[in-house]
Amino acid sequence: MAGAVTVALRVAVIGGGPGGLYTAALLKRLDPEREITVWERNAPDDTFGFGVVLSDETLGGIEHADPVVYAALSEEFVRWDDIDIVHRGVRHTSGGHGFAALGRRRLLEILHERCRSLGVDLRFRTEAPSTARLTTEYDLVVAADGVRSLTRGAHAEAFGPSVEEHRCRYIWLAADFAFDAFRFEIAETEHGVMQLHGYPYSRSSPDHTPSTRSSGPPNQCGASTVIVEMREEVWRAAGFAELDERESAERCAKIFTDALGGRALRSHRSAWTTFRTVVNDRWSHGNLVLLGDAAHTAHFSIGSGTKLAVEDALALAACLEEQPTLQEALLAYEAERRPVVASTQRAARASLEWFENIGLYLDQPARQFAFNLLTRSRRVTHDNLRLRDPHFAETVEREFGCPAGTPPMFTPFRLRELTLRNRVVVSPMDMYSAADGVPGDFHLVHLGARALGGAGLVMTEMVCVSAEGRITPGCAGLYTSGQADAWRRITDFVHAQAPGTAIGVQLGHSGRKGSTKLMWEGIDEPLEDGNWPVVAASPIPYTANNQTPGELDRAQLAELREQFTAAARRAADCGFDLLELHCAHGYLLSGFLSPLTNRRTDAYGGSLAGRLRFPLEVFDAVRAVWPKERPMTVRISATDWAEGGNGADEAVEIARAFAAHGADAVDVSTGQVVADERPDYGRSYQTPFADRIRNETGIPVIAVGAISSWDDVNSLILAGRTDLCALARPHLYDPHWTLHAAAEQGYSGPGVAWPKPYGAGSRPPRTGRTDAPKPRLTLGT
Repeated sequence: MAGAVTVALRVAVIGGGPGGLYTAALLKRLDPEREITVWERNAPDDTFGFGVVLSDETLGGIEHADPVVYAALSEEFVRWDDIDIVHRGVRHTSGGHGFAALGRRRLLEILHERCRSLGVDLRFRTEAPSTARLTTEYDLVVAADGVRSLTRGAHAEAFGPSVEEHRCRYIWLAADFAFDAFRFEIAETEHGVMQLHGYPYSRSSPDHTPSTRSSGPPNQCGASTVIVEMREEVWRAAGFAELDERESAERCAKIFTDALGGRALRSHRSAWTTFRTVVNDRWSHGNLVLLGDAAHTAHFSIGSGTKLAVEDALALAACLEEQPTLQEALLAYEAERRPVVASTQRAARASLEWFENIGLYLDQPARQFAFNLLTRSRRVTHDNLRLRDPHFAETVEREFGCPAGTPPMFTPFRLRELTLRNRVVVSPMDMYSAADGVPGDFHLVHLGARALGGAGLVMTEMVCVSAEGRITPGCAGLYTSGQADAWRRITDFVHAQAPGTAIGVQLGHSGRKGSTKLMWEGIDEPLEDGNWPVVAASPIPYTANNQTPGELDRAQLAELREQFTAAARRAADCGFDLLELHCAHGYLLSGFLSPLTNRRTDAYGGSLAGRLRFPLEVFDAVRAVWPKERPMTVRISATDWAEGGNGADEAVEIARAFAAHGADAVDVSTGQVVADERPDYGRSYQTPFADRIRNETGIPVIAVGAISSWDDVNSLILAGRTDLCALARPHLYDPHWTLHAAAEQGYSGPGVAWPKPYGAGSRPPRTGRTDAPKPRLTLGT
């Protein structure tokens, strides 16, 4: 305990919510000599919301840190396993999920009692002194003052906050009965789609919070949180903007009368609001530290606000015990929590955006809709749903069309006259290993190995349509007969040695990103010698170090079209099964599509229709010479990840335009259009763009971007978010990724073909058991 005596002996906590109170209790328990004061502007029983959901992981941390609090909470918890999804009058139930909830007021009461028993000074109905005073008089100041944190605002330059408001309105209400499951219900009204999120938090009697009741006496059989949510435009069209608290509760009760069994909804300080995602560049400044919603928020649809705040408290207390100085403790706290919070916020954003766009999915088959909802955050997946509720998973698979025991990824997919035996695509990956555009032995082994590895479709790297259209001197081409002969050698090998695997060619031109070094010598850096001139839609260099491209005139545009069609004819003669036109990543055709790189004032610039003109002309020219029975796809960057650039709305229109011109599928990538992009990286981070295009337009899509597991592939396909999944790095790590995915799932049916020489490897090796990790720290005895 020596460290605790010197680190933060006097502590001020701003905010008396669960995070602030639990921090105070933990710190006082760890060192009774600490002087800890909590300031809360509201009354002790004045709280927003009704129920609180905590995970088993969080409860485990509480149990080890403070058994007294854990025991008190355990007596109050309502636990349930099922999730009910009600859509178009039909209820679908999935079990095995495991939730625990209690009333928010009761949680605060437990924490109040614990703080008082330990000697924490709780000051309700009292504004905290200024942070200037607190940081002078106290060793540590914990700002746990919520999403609208005044402390964070007063020190914005230090913390670097970003607060984003979203597109839905929601309201917290309560019902005086206990749902028997976590319930999602969808209402399709004349004004638009509305949804209810409901869960029980008491089995005995309703929360006796002073309230306005919409009608009738309470039903003394428990209590449930009810959140009603809808898009802003739906909220306004329905007239909620003109209703007061009581009237809103009454209207919501009527809309969801079936879910509520005709019962009323009650409110307490319930106001319609929009969710705010809070992110901070830094969580501490001197001896001032942010905690809970003041530091970060996660959408209520994954139930993580209180959970994150409690986990913050656990981590902060532990770091103060472990580190020799306050500054080291605060840095360690942020280093530990930030990755966890970032992961949770990515999941929460995925869930939030799913509900914002719920209208896209309403016409899905009923059980697929339910599966899509359950897996919306990507934290629940196909594989763990099969473990939680095998019957539900099997029912969804059967409705999707999976034969018994067949993983979704091993179902076939048809594009024109080409039937892919499974849904896995080896994504195009530049190898920078050609000589004068000619693919050699490396390409034969590289593509041949991945074809033997079981994917349904193997794509070449971007194959350039001219020498000047190469990115680097090592890029492959299809502008000479010698190059065509070399590619024919590869397609012949794939068709002979990996029957059932299709091979596709991606045609493109580097545009302003050409004449650069090999990737491992300096990505996007210009050659030191041997440069060739580059061209683009507009004379804008990729970076200040790159060449300024020449703006293409009409004659050059016509020449480029001919180069693409000549390459397409050669590709057809080589025996490629599919052709993809590369209109992504800032290369030539992508440069026409983005307003950040196309500043033309002629017919090929300006509006989106103008910017689409030349890429569509190239597509039409290539489609005209490409065999009619063979499919043609197009790869796009669905967002430029930059202000003023293309985004999801434009991506939908771009996809529609190519589909109208005969594209059989859209390969949905993102970014790499401008050097100052700010991508939002994360697991499967590009798939929401493919999802939206598919479900808004009905066009088949190929999803790509940090898809790394067969479980992700199965989940995305079964949820209807994509038709095919393209994987790049996993296939660099393991050329036989698809075969190994089948073996790991115990599957050996249609869609999988082990080469006969490899048959002995079709069963995965046994692996040792890995025990679950133990809690990192037990705080006290």
